[in-house]
Formats: sequence, C-alpha cells, structure tokens
Amino acid sequence: MAFMSAITNPSTFHALIETMGRLIEEARGRTVRAINQEMVSLYWELGRHIVEFEQAGAERAVYGEGLLANLAERISEKFGRGFSERSLRNFRQFYLLFENRQSVPAKLSWTHILHIMRVDLPLAREFYTRQAELEHWSTRELERQINSMLFERLALSKNKEQVLALARDGHVPRGPADLIKDPYVFEFLGLPEGHALSETDLEERLIDKLEHFLLELGRGFCFVARQKRITVGADHFYIDLVFYHRILKCFVLIDLKMAPFKPADAGQMNFYLNWMKEEEGAPDDNPPIGILLCLDSKEVYVKYATAGMENLVLAGRFALQLPKPEQLSLALAEVLGGDDGQREPP
Repeated sequence: MAFMSAITNPSTFHALIETMGRLIEEARGRTVRAINQEMVSLYWELGRHIVEFEQAGAERAVYGEGLLANLAERISEKFGRGFSERSLRNFRQFYLLFENRQSVPAKLSWTHILHIMRVDLPLAREFYTRQAELEHWSTRELERQINSMLFERLALSKNKEQVLALARDGHVPRGPADLIKDPYVFEFLGLPEGHALSETDLEERLIDKLEHFLLELGRGFCFVARQKRITVGADHFYIDLVFYHRILKCFVLIDLKMAPFKPADAGQMNFYLNWMKEEEGAPDDNPPIGILLCLDSKEVYVKYATAGMENLVLAGRFALQLPKPEQLSLALAEVLGGDDGQREPP
C-alpha cells in the first residue's frame, strides 16, 4: 500500500529516484577516485623499482637497453594488457619527475599526469600540476592550457620571484594585475589570425563558446551579462561583457576592441566603471575593474591614458591563434634573467 501511495504522489516518488540516483553517482565517483589513486601509486612504485634496478650497475649491464622490452614481455604474459614497453617507460619517467612521493598529485588521474609529464620546463610542470588540482581541470582543459602555454603567458607579466611563486603555488588571483595574460588566446573560435571580424561578431562567438572563454579568463570569473545597458540622462550606453570575480569580489567589465588601444578607450571604460560603482556595486564589493581587450595593448599609451584615474583600467592584447612556443620561451628566459626554467625549482 505504501508503494501504491508513492506512485499516486509523483513528486514524492521522483524525489526518491533523485536521492537514490545521487547516492549511486556519489558512490561511483568515490570508487573511481579510489581506483585512480591506487593505480597512480602502483605506477609510481613500478617506476621506482625500474630506476633502482637500472642503478644497480652490473645487473643493469646484463639487460642493457633491452631492459624495458624484456620487462614488458614478461609482465604482460602474466598480467595482461597495460604493461607495454611504452607504459613502463612512462612509469619510469613518472618516478624520475616526481621522485618525492609527497609531490605526486593525489587528485589527478593518470591521463592528467601523462599530459604534465610531456611539459619540458620543470617550473611549468610544477605550475600545471598545482593549477590542475586548484581548478579541477578535466584532461581536455589541462591539455588546452598546456598547448596554449598558459604558464608562459602568465609569467611574462611578472618578475623572477613572482614566476617562481607562480610555479610553486599556482595562479590564484590576489589583485587586479593577476587577471592579465600576454596575450589572451581565442584559438577555440577556430579563426585564422588576421581574420576580418567585427567587435559584435567577436563578442557573439565568445559567448557561444562561453565555457572556453571562462577557462581562458581564468579562475574566479562568473558571467553576468553581455551588452549591459546603462542609462545616463536620456542616453543609453552598452558594456560589451560584464563578469563578477568571486575571489577579488568585484565586477569586471570587458570591452572588445578589434583595433590597437586608443586613449579614448580608457575614458569610455572609466565612464562605465563610475556608473557600475554608483549603481550596481554592493556595500561589501571592491571597486570594479575594467579590461580593454585590444589587438595591441600599447603600454605607453595605456600608461598616459590611465594616469591619475581613480578607477583601475587595464589593457590586454588578444590573439586568435596560439602563440609561437619559441617566442614565449625566449621571453620567459629574459624574465628569469637567463635561467630558462630547465632547472628543478627549489
């Protein structure tokens, strides 16, 4: 009878299904995470034993370069797939790169770790390991950030000490300057560099790919509005994009410019910021921040155009294609004072 009563009350029955479904999904998630942690630990231990055997001198000489091939053949015969020569080589590299067991990222999957191991710079590896955990990146998101050289782009706006801190702690915005990348990259739009595009078209494409755009903007950005209308007197004005930054606790206004920065752009953004501060800000909000995304940020122009402003107006440049790795690597080496980041961080 109780069952029949539940059936006649669909909301109660559906609530039961929702509760049971949530419990099942949570249990499955815990199971997957537990299995992943065990597998990652196993691969680290296998890598450690391989390296220790190789370092045994005379014993290693007996097998020479064929050690991994021999191991793969014997272990695969006994335990099946998953222990190919390539896999054993990955286990070995895993141990060498994360020789301190405590540095092994507990929350990351083996696929995450494989992506991180392919990063050459030790500083960058440390950054992506930390950031993937902080941001809960999927493997696809991690791959995208590595391919877009996020570490190098963030590092170019910092000094040597700040770059080392970035690698060690990850990117946690602590102030407005931490929001800027050099450059922002919108390769996810699938457009060639130099493509003829209006500001309205760019805005529409970014909103259509909002998940990708938020990933590129970085941690803490929450979308609020596009073409936010503000009315002053009898006139209407429109802010391209409005976000709220949950870490900095302030509105972030973004204006898109399909042209190099012009001094008048800063004045327009200052106007928007004054309105937002007066009309939209909550008592516990920090002052809003304005970001002008231009084809060229023209630092000298920005310096003189924003000097003396009470509001904070930042300018950043964007690109439609991924930057050339060699250019960013050389620029990062200059920031590090000749240290190209190949050394292991302290």
